[in-house]
Formats: sequence, C-alpha cells, structure tokens
Amino acid sequence: MQPTFATPSSFFGLARNNREAPLCVAGIPFDIGTSNRPGARFGPHAIRHASRMLLDGDHPVRWVDPSKLPLADIGDFRIALGDVEGSLRLIDGQAEGLSHLIALGGDHSVTLPLLRALSRRHGPVGLVHFDAHVDTWPESFGQTYGHGSPFFHAINEKLIDPRRTVQIGIRSPMQRDVYDWTIGSGVTIIQAMSVHEDGPAAVAERVREVIGDGSAYLTFDIDALDPAFAPGTGTPEIGGLATWQAQAILRRLDGLCFVGMDVVEVAPAYDIAEVSALAAATVVWEYLALIAGRQSPDLAR
Repeated sequence: MQPTFATPSSFFGLARNNREAPLCVAGIPFDIGTSNRPGARFGPHAIRHASRMLLDGDHPVRWVDPSKLPLADIGDFRIALGDVEGSLRLIDGQAEGLSHLIALGGDHSVTLPLLRALSRRHGPVGLVHFDAHVDTWPESFGQTYGHGSPFFHAINEKLIDPRRTVQIGIRSPMQRDVYDWTIGSGVTIIQAMSVHEDGPAAVAERVREVIGDGSAYLTFDIDALDPAFAPGTGTPEIGGLATWQAQAILRRLDGLCFVGMDVVEVAPAYDIAEVSALAAATVVWEYLALIAGRQSPDLAR
C-alpha cells in the first residue's frame, strides 16, 4: 500500500477526467465573490492534499471505504478571471450533465450556478446548509452575486424549496430584515447555540423532518465550524460548531436523498497545520460514506 504522503495530488489520489463516472469531484478555484479575506481559490488544492489522510481504511460506523466508490476527480472548472457573472455561467455549463457532483470551492458564490445546473435535472431541491451566515442578503456590499447572496437568488429563482431548507450553525451579525425575509420565505434556521444546547441527535432529527423524502443538496461552508477548528477561512465567526458536532450530525442523515454537495470557503493561507482543509476533506468523506449504502444506479439520480 502506498504511503499517504506519496499519494497523487488528486482527491483520494483518483484518476482524472472521467466525466461519465457516477460520482465526480471537481474543484472550483473562485474567490472574487468574497467580502472579507480572499484565498478560497486555493481551497480545492488544499482539500485534495488533505484528502490523502483518509485512505487508511473503512469508515468506522458504516464500514465502507469511500475511496472505493465509482468516483473520479475531473480536475478544476474553468472560470472567467475577474468576472463574477461570467464565471457563474461557466461553472453552470461545466456542471451540466454530471450525474452526481461533489464540488470543492472556492467561495460560496459557486453554489448558485451548481444549483442552477442541478435544478434542470431535479427541479427545486431541499437544502442542508451548514454555515455561520444565512447567505440570503440581496447583495454583498454592492455585489449582486457575492458569497453572501447565493440562497437569496436560489430561493427567488426557485432552485431550492425554502420549506425544505435548513441552515445549521448560524451565528453571524445580520440585519433584522434579512433574518425576517429568510424565515418568512420558509427557511428553518438552527442557530449554533441551539446545536450546542440541544445536541447533534436532536439537530439531525430536525433536519430529517425538514428535508423529508425528496431530493436534497448539501452545502457546507467551512466557517460553520468555530475558528478554533477551522481558522483557514475568509469570514470566521466565533461560537461555531466543533468538528465532532458537524460529523455527528452528518452521520445521522442516512436515508436522505442527496443528489450533490459542495464544501466551500477553505482559505489555506489562514490555516494552521491543514486542520481546516482536513475538516473539509473529511466532510466529503462523511458524505460519500453516507450515500455509499445506495445501489450504484441510485448514485446517478
């Protein structure tokens, strides 16, 4: 067995460029939608590098090896340098036709075009959203499609069903009208403090109630985690989830009909000992273990 440090630099050391694979990993090196610290353009590389730590055996709960799934790393999507809307159109087009995409961001702006592409296959999906921020601002400091606005647009464009949308770990400052609009649209918000007080089992049960049996998408902003566990991000907020809490919630979401996911906002320049990148890679590993119990034809749903 090859040592982890010698594994090729793709996700799990996998072969690239097989867009026909039932499960595809793609990087999106885009961060010009950020409102604070840049650097998430380097997130895909850091997450891939950290993913090599996860090749030593099976998942200790589900007893599957996520790296043995029919999975391909198809490299990084192209972007239009300096052009937010042009980049979103390119991302949308490159996500088109992929059976089941796991995307490595990049800032949270990239989720909007991924949902646009997904909605053409599945219609409005449920959303499981881990984040410190609601990301439903109508604009981000004058930028219409910044990383603070993807779900404002996703709701208005009917890409997601707000009544089947749950946000976990929210704790940042926000305007009251933004909060009221989000709740009034039907979104369920689970504050970070509620996760701490109620525990992962109760939170997971609430997520399952909100999402139900329909198709769902997972988006995980690494700043859902407290900066003690994920310092490598552009907009850190204190009081966040511990890695074990996020992991415990994810492990209880078996049976949900996930049709895609992303992990975003890893900015390795601010990381310490790769802990943020490893957390992001492990979120993907947990997601793959979660869907591994489904038969291979279902992986392409």
